[in-house]
Amino acid sequence: MSSVPRQQPAGVAQVPLQPNPTAAVVAAHKKPFYASLSFQVLLAILFAILLGHFDPDRAVALKPLGDAFIRLITMIITLVIFCTVVTGIAGMENMKKVGRVGGKALLYFETVSTVALLIGLIVGNVVQPGRGWNIDARTLDAKAIADYAGPAKSQSVSEFILHIIPTTVTDAFAKGDILQVLFVSILFGFALSMGGARCKPLLDLFNALTQAVFGIVKILMRFAPLGAFGAMAFTVGKYGIAALGPLLKLIGLFYLTCISFVILVLGAVAYFAGFSIFKFLRYIKEEILIVIGVTSSEAALPSLMAKMEMLGCSKGLVGLVLPTGYTFNTDGTGIYMTLAALFVAQATNTHLTLMQQLTIFGVATLTSKGASGVQGASFIALVATLTVVPTIPVAGMALLLGIDRFMSTARALVNMIGNGVATVVVSRWEKEIDAPTLRENLAAQNLAAEG
Repeated sequence: MSSVPRQQPAGVAQVPLQPNPTAAVVAAHKKPFYASLSFQVLLAILFAILLGHFDPDRAVALKPLGDAFIRLITMIITLVIFCTVVTGIAGMENMKKVGRVGGKALLYFETVSTVALLIGLIVGNVVQPGRGWNIDARTLDAKAIADYAGPAKSQSVSEFILHIIPTTVTDAFAKGDILQVLFVSILFGFALSMGGARCKPLLDLFNALTQAVFGIVKILMRFAPLGAFGAMAFTVGKYGIAALGPLLKLIGLFYLTCISFVILVLGAVAYFAGFSIFKFLRYIKEEILIVIGVTSSEAALPSLMAKMEMLGCSKGLVGLVLPTGYTFNTDGTGIYMTLAALFVAQATNTHLTLMQQLTIFGVATLTSKGASGVQGASFIALVATLTVVPTIPVAGMALLLGIDRFMSTARALVNMIGNGVATVVVSRWEKEIDAPTLRENLAAQNLAAEG
């Protein structure tokens, strides 16, 4: 299988990848630094922070800008997944590969996300960020938790499986449920493949539609700086950095743990897969900045799918692994849930036995699934997790309510980066691309992007 796709998706403004890029090729695509999307998003975030600090009222009023951008991306996500998965699966010569790729992806997801949960548990026990606070849970606002989290509850295994199956095909797209859309797409892709030559006209139509959909994504991404500006201005204006007070310790610890996880754990995974995690982060820097700006990993999904294809991963594999990872591979959420659960227990002087901690760990492996992409979903999942240990006052979650927006940024970032790494790793397992070619492609794309 060729290491580089013949057709490059139009979702990201990158030059077509050349087998052996030269300085002349890169120079031919030079563009001013201020025309780079990553520079524009970064500049928008900096201006938003300044506006939020000096003029909070006006900054809060800009929230619709961020909401509108997220809604624009959410609007197109289901079409991106459907077109990519259908054309990718229908174009696979060996249908057994679909099941093999899915199995390898799920094995990877469960392994790495379990490690993330364990790291949060270990860090919480060693550092004990909530120790010494002596908070009386009776003084906390339990109603605020109920209003924010809503009817949060744990799903049983049977409920989770039934949720994957939509009531109708159109219902999956109407609700925008990624897992349901993925399920329908896989079935449709199999059907087109089994139809053979009779379904080729329809497959050609979907291939053309895929190009059009990624063209829409390319247009929408030009509004990313505006969306990041509105979302970040609202966050800083609404909550403010100074108002966080002693909770800064928890935020700092969580960010440090997330950074360590990306560099050490995902870095080790990338090393054994034959590429550098730092060069990979450099490659997806635009997606990283978008997630920082809008605090949602879903906003970066369409362009991340396009970049994974440009790197050499097949369309079918990207369509299977990335959307599935947004449900099953929630590394940042895993770190947050175990660390935050211990923080609430420590702050309210609630002693947890080893068995209770293991119970939290076990339940979190289920409740963390699906808590990716949308800001606040992880908070809701944590409320559901704490209900299994009655000794922990759920009202203690009020301590985290004011800082959840800041924690959400790190969660979304780690989730997004982890899924990108997972896609490359599974592609390497499938021998779609070898290590030297992967490193060459990363270097070429990074040079072209900075040219």
